[in-house]
Amino acid sequence: MSLDDDARWLEWVTKQFETIAGDDKEIDLEEFKTALKVKESFFAERFFALFDSDGSGSISLDELLKALDLLIHGNETDKLRFLFQVYDVDGHFLFLFNPGRFLLAGSGSIDPDELKTVLKSCLRESAISLPEEKLDDLTLALFESADKDNSGSITFEELKAELETFPEVMENLTIRSKRQTPRYLTRAYWQNNSRKLLFLSMYGLLNLLLFIVAMLRHSYGGPWFMVAKGCGQCLNFNCTFVMVRQTDFWFRASWHLKNNLWHPNILLHQIVGYAILGFTLVHTAAHVFNFVQMMEHSEYSLWEYLLTTRPGIGWVKGTASLTGVILQMLICLMVLCSSTFVRRSGHFEVFYWSHLSYVWVWILLIIHCANFWKWFVVPGLVFLLEKIVGIAVSRMGGLYIVEVNLLPSKVTHLVIKRPQFFQFKPGDYVFINIPVIAKYEWHPFTISSAPEQSDSLWLHIRSLGQWTNRLYEYFRQSESEALSPKRLASSLRSRRQQLKDQISAKLSENHRFCNIKCYIDGPYGTPTRQIFASEHAVLIGAGIGITPFASILQSIMYRMRKQNCPNCKYSWCENIKDSEMKLRKVDFIWINRDQKSFEWFVSLLTKLEMDQADEEPEGRFLEMHMYMTSALSKNDMKAIGLQMALDLLAKKEKRDSITGLRTRTQPGRPEWGKVFQKVSEENKGKVHVFYCGAPALAKVIKAQCEHFGFNFYKENF
Repeated sequence: MSLDDDARWLEWVTKQFETIAGDDKEIDLEEFKTALKVKESFFAERFFALFDSDGSGSISLDELLKALDLLIHGNETDKLRFLFQVYDVDGHFLFLFNPGRFLLAGSGSIDPDELKTVLKSCLRESAISLPEEKLDDLTLALFESADKDNSGSITFEELKAELETFPEVMENLTIRSKRQTPRYLTRAYWQNNSRKLLFLSMYGLLNLLLFIVAMLRHSYGGPWFMVAKGCGQCLNFNCTFVMVRQTDFWFRASWHLKNNLWHPNILLHQIVGYAILGFTLVHTAAHVFNFVQMMEHSEYSLWEYLLTTRPGIGWVKGTASLTGVILQMLICLMVLCSSTFVRRSGHFEVFYWSHLSYVWVWILLIIHCANFWKWFVVPGLVFLLEKIVGIAVSRMGGLYIVEVNLLPSKVTHLVIKRPQFFQFKPGDYVFINIPVIAKYEWHPFTISSAPEQSDSLWLHIRSLGQWTNRLYEYFRQSESEALSPKRLASSLRSRRQQLKDQISAKLSENHRFCNIKCYIDGPYGTPTRQIFASEHAVLIGAGIGITPFASILQSIMYRMRKQNCPNCKYSWCENIKDSEMKLRKVDFIWINRDQKSFEWFVSLLTKLEMDQADEEPEGRFLEMHMYMTSALSKNDMKAIGLQMALDLLAKKEKRDSITGLRTRTQPGRPEWGKVFQKVSEENKGKVHVFYCGAPALAKVIKAQCEHFGFNFYKENF
């Protein structure tokens, strides 16, 4: 840290201490535990004893600053000595800062029981659940590696020597405060987003041109009338262009998508939606000011201009003003109900039903504006045709949910019998309607199965709102309701029989066969369709954001067939020739909060590892990287021993203790700078990064992509 950073840090620590300590200017053990925010009291107690240098049972500000100064500015030996004393559970805490250094006075060695106690606390702190036998294996792996002289205990010198064999762990002994500011509008940003920016520029220029032409054509009416007509012409265009999102079925196969100029994703729909809101507000305000001017030479008042048909403004019996007011209210309501805080707060139905008012908006626009029908007629017919075809296709034949698997973190895995002529690309999504959950509601979810899987479609649905929670609870409770031994009310007998028919066979507590009617609308394309045209693809899924990549990875698995030599045990992967397949390397990164979430797709990932040859001439085609954010990160001193033990045991057993995969699960969050630097150094071709997950993380990843010149695509379902 610089001197300024030190000063700010000292000021911040002092303020925090004064807030916690209160009037007595001392922090006791309970206050220390609260301030440290640790899940496991073991570490809080150990650190407290080390910080309390005079053994008074409380920590003063001076004691705290000296200890923190050593941990931040001290050398590696000082920090290692501190770490050793934490692990030396039966040691005596006789620490003196002389001057600013820890003087060790304890048992001076760590035995296996002490090491096991520490590792057990590390596991609890990281929210990792392992059986007792696995904990013993971790303890023995680390102890046998560190106990060089086989004395039955680990000395400080042996621990130091063991740590030096893990250079990445040694780096973490230095506590750093580093923050990168995203650099927008840099040269890399323009190169990475050139096509998108070109499209937006064309879109903006077209709106400007329409605005100017309409203003000039109506110059006879005065400035406010000109502004109103200019905005009105832009609204004619945008209220038609917004249908691009709705007519995705036709647009996605067009020249624009094939040339990656722009994909009709949610961002485009949002931009056009906000443009409509802006033009509507200005259009309405300009007409109001124009009416105020007209009042000076007219017999009508302002409210008559706005809320009645008396002035005769409009081509359908003077209804332009009245329909304009209704349109303004509908558009504002649609934008408000489509806000993130509405959609993400468990009120998706509010967004869904309010958004259906777009039909009334188009009807009112035809009545409101004499020229709108000319803009609307062709795309409107295309939209109507697609809706009719979509409804017909979704209702043709019987679509049934044939299997359900309830996964950790309230994720519902649906297996749907795939229609015979249903074709889709990896990463596509569908709208699904399940009448027994909600008769008229359609919700979008990414298809998580591969197109090559001809008999079924997979959907993995995380319970985040009302509909998704009802779906999960329906399958969770239906079994117990259907098989309940006592049903006295005759009104419930028919329902029980229906559930028995639908839930036909129970495979396990959370896995069962069923036969439940559903309808799907789609598929609809997403940016991930570009993956097979990439040379080096980086797939990043956060939590349930893995779903589009599950489909992609399975499709890759089908395209990369494992071959075995009949005369020996040698195996290799043969790449099936595909005109769309340009991939040379795939890096898959999955970030989860907890250990249970990896169970969603662990069987798929295990199969991918097994199907891929161990050694390939040009390196592994698919590399997987797992991260668990609840685990203590490697820059946390409490995690060093656990991470060393996990690394040693993974090398010995050739599989990760957390997931069971060959790929080692990394603790904490990825360091994106290092991740993308490694990707850049591989030189496998143009890098395309595909992300699905939380928007906040998307901004961080996008900034790094711009820095390295990678193309970035964000999936929204």
